[in-house]
Formats: sequence, C-alpha cells, structure tokens
Amino acid sequence: MQLIVTILADDILPIFLIALVGFILARTLALDVRMLSRVTFNALAPCLVFNLIVTSRLGAGELGRIILFTVLLVTALGVVARVAAIPFRLSRPDLAAFLIVVMFSNAGNYGLSVVLFAFGQDVLARAVVYFVTSALMMYSLGVVIASSGRRSVGEAARGLLKVPTMWALVAAVVVLYTGVTVPVGLSRPVELLGSAAIPAMLLVLGMQLERGAWPDRPGVVVMASVLALIVAPLLGFLLVHVLGLTGAARQAVIVESAMPSAVITTILALEFDVAPSFVTAVVVVTTVASPVTVAVLIALLQSGY
Repeated sequence: MQLIVTILADDILPIFLIALVGFILARTLALDVRMLSRVTFNALAPCLVFNLIVTSRLGAGELGRIILFTVLLVTALGVVARVAAIPFRLSRPDLAAFLIVVMFSNAGNYGLSVVLFAFGQDVLARAVVYFVTSALMMYSLGVVIASSGRRSVGEAARGLLKVPTMWALVAAVVVLYTGVTVPVGLSRPVELLGSAAIPAMLLVLGMQLERGAWPDRPGVVVMASVLALIVAPLLGFLLVHVLGLTGAARQAVIVESAMPSAVITTILALEFDVAPSFVTAVVVVTTVASPVTVAVLIALLQSGY
C-alpha cells in the first residue's frame, strides 16, 4: 500500500497537476493546442533527444542485449496490436493511432523515476539504455507510423527527413562518434529547451483533455490499454528469458516495459491528425491504471520472481 501511495504522489500526481494547468489554460484562454504541439514537436523534443544522447555514457556487452530487448519488444507489440485491431476494422488514421499508443510507453519521466524509487541507481543506469533506445524508435518508427495514417508508407518515410528530431539524432550520433565537444554556448540552450519538452507535452495532454470528447469506441481504448499495461510486461518476461538478461538489467527492462502509453504520442497524433482524442484517452486511462499494475509487477520482482 505504501508503494502505491508513493507512486501516486511522486509520479502520477505531478503528471496530472501539469496537465491540469494545460486544461485550465485551454478552458479559460481558449489557447490553440496545435501551436504548442508544433513548438514541442519541432523545437523542444529535438533538443531533448540530442541532449539525452550526447550526455549518455553507455558501455557495451549488456548494453547490446538491452537495446535488442527494446527493439524486439516494440516490434512484437506492433505485431500484436495489428492483429488485435483486426476485429475493430479501424480506418488507416485510427489504426496508426492504435499502433503508436500500444508500441510506445512513457519510459522517461514516469518510468525512470519509478525504477529509481523501487530499485536504485544501479537498475536506473540500465533503464536509461531502454529509454534512449525506445526514444530513438519513437522518433523514427513512431513518426513513420503516425504519418502513414494520412499518407502512403513511402510518403511517410520521405516525410521523416523533414522531422527535426531525426536530424537531432544524426547530429548526436556524429558528436558521439567523432568525440567533438559541444560548445557551452550551444549546449546550454539545447539543454534548457530539452528540459522544457516533457512539461510542454503534459500541457498539451491537458489541453487535449479540455477540447476532446470520449472516443466513440471505448472498447478500442480498453483493448489498447490492456495491451500496453498487461501484454507488454508479459512479453518482457519472455524476452528477458530468451536474451538471458538477469539481475539489474532484467528488473530495469521489465519495469520499463510496463509503463503507460507515452505522452509524446498525443503530440504525434496532433501533428499528423490521427485520432488525437483516442490517443489522449488511452494515455489517460493507462496512466491512471498504471499504479496498480506497476505496483504488482514491482512486488513480484522484489520478491525474486
């Protein structure tokens, strides 16, 4: 019970308080959510990704298996979600929205804090690897899927070249492999803009709540939520066994796999106009339900399961 209360106070409550600010601003000032969404997508998120990768100091060996775990998990969730969506006969935009909310979880501001609270710094170091890998996939594969809801796959892939975050990834990789030192005059504004990305995403979430109605097909919301919160960690248990991940790495990736749908998916849904009200609903439902599912999972891991 204490664990659940702590997660609620430290991880869930801050998310909803910031979202509440967005809700109030949208309700009282009639602010345009798309404007903030585009600022976040085109400026803040690229800085977040660049700063995260450049400042990360990742080793080898175990690192490779954690990266492989993340890639396999996200891919497997995409396959499972595609099969689960068949009975619902979703349109292309709705299917794109369904896929991104199932495949991509809130492994950053929520997941990392939960890992630190439950298991400490050693496990947190492994969780960061998961987060970086999932962020890379979200801003590449996730963008392609979201944009394919309104375009052909070829057009979506070409459109990826126009996404600022992709160029931020390229720049970060160049910095890492060349060993170039980023000047302080450049690194500081990038860090400041990146640190604003997550609060901005949560403001967008709140603004979306104010303007959005409950989706016409709540059954699809429930299905997406079950896949994200229950099926994902079950696949995680299977993959750690297959890849031989044990100890701190095993704890890190399983907990991260059980996180609610990523807030950034609301940004993608708005940017590419793929069922934003549905995406917002899944993010909210999974975030509200996650303290229970995550607390049970952490209890199992701490007991040696």
